[in-house]
Order: sequence, then structure tokens, then C-alpha cells
Amino acid sequence: ILNYDIMARFRRRTCVILLLFILFICSIMMALKTLRPDRAGFGDPFGLGLLPELQQRTVLLDSKQNSLNRAQGDTVTRVSNLHSIAVNTMKASMSPVKKLEEELSSPNYNFHIFYYTWYGNPQFDGKYIHWNHPLLPHWDPKIANNYPKGRHNPPEDIGANFYPELGSYSSKDPAVIEAHMKQMRAASTGVIVLSWYPPGMADENGEPTDDLVPVVLDYAHKYNLKVTFHIEPYKDRDDRSMYHNVKYIVDKYGSHPAFYRHKTSTGRLLPMFYVYDSYVTIPEIWANLLTVSGSQSIRNTPYDALFIALLVEERHKHDIHRSGFDGMYTYFATNGFSYGSSHHNWATLKAFCDSNNLMFIPSVGPGYIDTSIRPWNNHNTRNRVNGKYYETAFSAALLVRPEIISITSFNEWHEGTQIEKAVPKRTGQVVYLDYKPHKPNVYLELTQKWSEKYRKEQEQWLM
Repeated sequence: ILNYDIMARFRRRTCVILLLFILFICSIMMALKTLRPDRAGFGDPFGLGLLPELQQRTVLLDSKQNSLNRAQGDTVTRVSNLHSIAVNTMKASMSPVKKLEEELSSPNYNFHIFYYTWYGNPQFDGKYIHWNHPLLPHWDPKIANNYPKGRHNPPEDIGANFYPELGSYSSKDPAVIEAHMKQMRAASTGVIVLSWYPPGMADENGEPTDDLVPVVLDYAHKYNLKVTFHIEPYKDRDDRSMYHNVKYIVDKYGSHPAFYRHKTSTGRLLPMFYVYDSYVTIPEIWANLLTVSGSQSIRNTPYDALFIALLVEERHKHDIHRSGFDGMYTYFATNGFSYGSSHHNWATLKAFCDSNNLMFIPSVGPGYIDTSIRPWNNHNTRNRVNGKYYETAFSAALLVRPEIISITSFNEWHEGTQIEKAVPKRTGQVVYLDYKPHKPNVYLELTQKWSEKYRKEQEQWLM
């Protein structure tokens, strides 16, 4: 009987230990999947919603000229008034700038951060813009029927899984723009990569924002930040329209002290343009613009610049080289989603760029979640793991010694890649994610930490 009791206790203890061991292994596997999800390859359903090449179509702005002109006229009037308010506000607040400089981290002009000015609210825009984002249906009707439809209803219900500390703000609000500049400067970023459509154009859920650029430039200058442009896939974008739009940007904004110019290895100071969804246009068209012998060549003209293409698939690297681009970036904050956004491919991409005189600009992000607008896309969520995901991305980027690192993003709230301050919020229908147990500024602090680390490591690389 004694032996039987001993054996029974031994078996129970063994089962408990085995169960705890299994739970431990499962938790480790989940953590690894979050930080490096190799199974989520390019071609996942997520890609069909975001990447036009897979979708075989590009969502473009409605071209009804009458409504466009009315919207543009209203926008010009409102933004002109706001610009006057902003200038007066800045004049009144210039005296504390020296004190501000002492309190904030120095800007790192090799840290570029994607920034969106497409948000609106009734106070500044007469209505909500982007915060009321529609729920995007799945392309398979059978799957789409299993998910809700409709639009978000701000201010309590917004098209995001996190909630901004500034609330459902307007990108035209001078106080918001200044708060954003202060946050980006506190994070020790240096270059704002501003999402840009030509005058009168916008994304399918927004309104034209080109008239807001002067205000952004003015506030960026106040905080010693620079601004470059993230050229979106606007209607009829090709070599000719790109030439005219680059000329427009350089002529209109190129003399502003906050306009970014990058110093090349040959000592030239050139503007830089990130070109989103560049792969939608064939290399032969790009070569007309970006090679010296091209029919629309911008090279060796007053509008020459550094053009950075988006790399998604591995084969895009050869297209980018043939097109005459000066470099490539990866944009997506979803490790494992595409070839370009997968951290373990960055060394190979950097080697390719080095051997072909191209810049490689990896894009790091704090996580990804877009189920507020794509409720069927949960499998592409990347948990922030209290900042560990972000730090893993930075660590992977530093390993390849890039000249520039880009950050996705400051405030792309729809896809949950923002580092802007977020706060806990619960409504009758929604419980928003937050940065707890950390403070709302945790991702600004992490960015500042890695900016300093990157700066120190770059000094070592050059020695």
C-alpha cells in the first residue's frame, strides 16, 4: 500500500510537471511567432487588400471635376485661414524655442517617419474624415458575409484599434500639428515623410491636403525637423505626370528651410521622394523619367532628386534597378507579410543594393493591427509585446548598417502602426487597445532610445 501511494504521488507530480512544461513551450512558440512570423508569407489575403498588383486594380480618386473643384475651393479657403492662424500662433510662441531646443532630443536626419494629414473633424473640416473609415469587405462574398459592414461613427467609434490621446483630431488644427511636431522631435526623428497627392487629388476616403503642406513645413522648421514627400499612387501616375509633380513640389516648396535635401556620397544635396506602390508602373515607364537617356529624363536637371521605390516581392529589386531608382524601402510593419518586410531578408537586400549603388532603407514598426477596417484580417496582426516587437525590428535594421531607417508610422491609425500617443478608452461598444502597462509616450521614448543607439553605431561604422 505504501509503495502504491508513493507511485501515485509520483505519477501526479510527473503529470503536473509535464503539463507545466507543455504550457511553457506553447508560450515560447507564441512569442516567437509574434516576433518573427515566418509562416505569414507574401500572398496572404492581407496582400490582396493593400497591394494593387495582386488585386489587379488600383483604387483611384473619383474624377468628377465639378465636385472636385468645389472641394478644392472650400479647402483652399479653410486652409488659408488656418495658415494665417498658424503663422500668428507661431510668431507668438517663437520666444520659448531656445528653451524647447534644450528640452528635446536632437533630431536624427537619418531617421525618417511616415506621416499622414488626412484626418478631419466637424470643428475644422465640417465633418469627420478618415476617422469614420468604412469597414472594407473581403473579396470572397462567402467570407464577407460573416463580418460586419458599414462605417465607423466618431468620436466614440473610430476606424482604429487604438485611440489617440488627442482624440478624433483634424490634421488642419494648428495645435494638433504642433503637438505632432513636438512628439516627433521628442522621439529624435529628423525627417517627416509626408503622404502626398497632387493638388485636387486624395485617397478614396479623404480630401485634398496639398494646401496644408506650407503649415506642416512651418511647424517642422520650428522644431528643426525636415519634410520630404511620400508620393501616393494617384490617378494616371506615369513618367510625364511624375515629372510635372516633382517640378511642382520643388518649385513651390523647395526654397523652404524645412524642405529636406539628402547629401549624397558625391557631395550633392538632392531632394528625396519615396514612391509608394512604385511596382504598379512598369520599369520601362520609370526609366523614361529616371535614367539619363530617358525621353522624360529628370536627371541632370534642376529637378533631379533621389527616388526611393517600394520593394514588396524579391523580383522587384531587379525592376527597381532597371527603372533607374536610387534606392528601395520596405514600408510594411508586418514582419513576414512580404519578402521586403521580412527582417531575415534585409541582409540580402542590403547586399544587392550595395553591389548596384542603391540605397537600402528598411522600414521598422511597433506592430500591426487593422481589424477595425479589415475585420477579416486578424491573422496578419502583429502584437506589440509591450514594445519588444518594435525593438526587434530596430535591432534587425541596425544589423545591416543602413544609411537611413524609416519608421512606419507616426500616425497611420487604421493599420495600428502608429507611435503617436494613445490612451486607454472604453465605450459602450468598443474597448480600444492601449500601451499599458507603459505610458502613452512609450513608443516615442523607444524611438528616441534607438535613434541614439543608431547614431552611436553609425559613428563606429565610419571609423
